[in-house]
Amino acid sequence: MKLSLLIISLFTLNVSLFAQTKKVVADKIIGQVGDKIILKSDIANAIADYKRQGAEAQLPANAECAFLEGQLIQKALVLQAEKDSLPVTEDEIESGLDLQIRQFIGAYGSKDALEEIAGKTIYQIKEDFRQSFKDRKLADQMRAKILDAVKITPTEVKAYYNKIPKDSLPYYESEVEISQVLLQPKATKEVEEYVIKQLYDYRRQAEAGIKKFEQLAKLNSDDKGTEQQGGTLAINRTSKDFDPAFTRAAFSLKDGQISPAIKSKFGYHIIYMVSRSGDDAIVRHILKIPPVTDDEVNASVAKLDSIRTQIMAKRFDFGEAVNKFSDDESSKFSGGRLSDRTGSTFLSIDQLPDKEMVVALRDLKVGNISKPQAYTNDRGTKMVRIIYLQNRTEPHRENLKQDYNRVQSRALEEKKQSTLEAWFKEHLPNYYITIDKEFSNCSALADWWKYATSAAN
Repeated sequence: MKLSLLIISLFTLNVSLFAQTKKVVADKIIGQVGDKIILKSDIANAIADYKRQGAEAQLPANAECAFLEGQLIQKALVLQAEKDSLPVTEDEIESGLDLQIRQFIGAYGSKDALEEIAGKTIYQIKEDFRQSFKDRKLADQMRAKILDAVKITPTEVKAYYNKIPKDSLPYYESEVEISQVLLQPKATKEVEEYVIKQLYDYRRQAEAGIKKFEQLAKLNSDDKGTEQQGGTLAINRTSKDFDPAFTRAAFSLKDGQISPAIKSKFGYHIIYMVSRSGDDAIVRHILKIPPVTDDEVNASVAKLDSIRTQIMAKRFDFGEAVNKFSDDESSKFSGGRLSDRTGSTFLSIDQLPDKEMVVALRDLKVGNISKPQAYTNDRGTKMVRIIYLQNRTEPHRENLKQDYNRVQSRALEEKKQSTLEAWFKEHLPNYYITIDKEFSNCSALADWWKYATSAAN
């Protein structure tokens, strides 16, 4: 039995608002594991939702078979989780549903827009999702129970590597491992006061009904990620995704109120409370980033040049400099080291955050620190940095010496997949399984058919 972990994680856990609100085909049962049924509309709606989201290219050649396999896998995991009495609390379910609703509101712009599109109230939407979300949590817990004890030894990693044909090993371009100290030049007091005055003028216009807050955000906000949505954000009081000062100011407001100008690590804001329910809220905000002049940038360059000199004189090391001076709070505990989404600290050139960094690294030798470099980050904020090049790999064919962590990760995933396949082979004979005859030609379901009865058409 070849169970794809991608199928389990992607096809069984996809959440669609439209699949909950509109059936695209008439329902009939096309599969069942124990007392858990799978409807034809579940599969059709899931596929339609992928296409609706522009993700059609991610669908496999026989999408209906793949999605049905994913649903069978999930139902079996849920059934076993219930037999094993794995716990899922109501608080966990409610928290997950609240997060899902915030994501929907963020996508559609407002609570009212979401309810209009869904044709249901927020309460009704949450109730529609409640059972499916509980099943997702149970399936996750059962899979974790099966796989959490799976470890891999260096001997197994080597054996995995040795069975790969040498001409099939991946080829890696040059990669770098780097750390940085970041300084954000500070605007003058006069400039900050001017920005605050602007925000109070926007507040006055909104409160007087001269312009809607949403219009003012579209015209004036420096937050490029939300300006076209009128500054709309779905926030939660307990979330760590937002600056604490922003969250505190937002939750001090009543519906329809606008905050005074408040300062966060991103700049200055005014916040309009659209709606609030417990620890969740929908707000709009206008962000203004005080502009800095060449004088402030040059002052940060001079400070970093002094820090670089002291590091090179061994008065402190680079990690200590990050901890003491860097304005990037997120990297202070990693010594300023950059990493990709998987956590790997080795980055290819196209993974570097900006072209200015590529230029700075071009002639830098391993072990050296760049001269201070001014640049503008993806939020439009002027920054200054020094970069420490810790390592640079040459283009090479994958090998255990340079790429052990990558090989280990793949070997572990293969072992987990084998463990999961073995678990299903052992447990499938214990379940009552039916599959509709129209899926009899699905090669992916061959092992399921060994234990299944055919559902009537």
